[in-house]
Amino acid sequence: MLSLVYVPRQAICVKLSHAQKGNHMETNDNFSGVSLQTPSASLISAVRYMLRPLVKLLLTHSITYPFLSHLLKSIYVEVATEEFRLQGKPQTDSRISLLSGVHRKDVKNLRPERMLEQTIPPTASLSSKLVKAWTSDPQHLDDTGRHRPLPRLMSEGGGASFEGLVASVSKDIRSRVILDEWLRTGIAKIDAEGLVCLITDASSRESGFDEKAYRIGLNLHDHLCAAAQNLQGQQPPLLETSILANKLTAESVTELEALSKKLGAQLLDTLRQRAAELAARDAKQPDAQQRMNCGLYFYSTGMKEMKP
Repeated sequence: MLSLVYVPRQAICVKLSHAQKGNHMETNDNFSGVSLQTPSASLISAVRYMLRPLVKLLLTHSITYPFLSHLLKSIYVEVATEEFRLQGKPQTDSRISLLSGVHRKDVKNLRPERMLEQTIPPTASLSSKLVKAWTSDPQHLDDTGRHRPLPRLMSEGGGASFEGLVASVSKDIRSRVILDEWLRTGIAKIDAEGLVCLITDASSRESGFDEKAYRIGLNLHDHLCAAAQNLQGQQPPLLETSILANKLTAESVTELEALSKKLGAQLLDTLRQRAAELAARDAKQPDAQQRMNCGLYFYSTGMKEMKP
């Protein structure tokens, strides 16, 4: 599946909420952008199905329901506070309580609370910068625009070497340290001629748990933002689609996975190179305040795990 997400600094996410007083649902036309009607059964069904792999991941890492419940409560308050403001009016505890369904006393306690900001782990940041430079800098590309194998040392290839690549991104770490880690995690390999080759279809370019967790959070957040914007009917719709095939043999799935990796790598390399060119062009523009995220994924499972 390919999802192209283009969002301003404040991303557009799901804006659905409801509040209940007694047995009657309250509505207020002043609540711009939010629906206080009974939630859609189809949406609830989709959310339930979507949450199953998340809950499995949380249980695997000993994140229990009470912890998640408190986390969700604070996020409901945070989103209601930041995303549903009325122009020219203060965001009161009562209004946040009505929007989120969180008790007003809890809102008062939670509003000052700020969850830990998600920061980019240093190793993930460095790896991403190195991959970006390798796949976009002309001196590291062949005549077709594809990243090429690099000599290991500057004495062999100058700036167009793996050592030169690392030096162009960071002066604080030796290229040998990066190379050893990339060889261990399968991000790179050494070919028969002793050249360093980037493996673009590596399942993850980040080696540690923190790096992978950061990448999952970023990618799933942006994918959900794109899907939510499209579900809300906002125009123009964002690119968010997939190909689903059923009743396949394991051999067929393996073939499709290999094809997806091959074509996906070509697409991402093309986009990465063009994004680097545009970023260099836009660097000094005062309105260069946007970001984009384009992602691919492939998943297969038995038919019995399919949603009814």
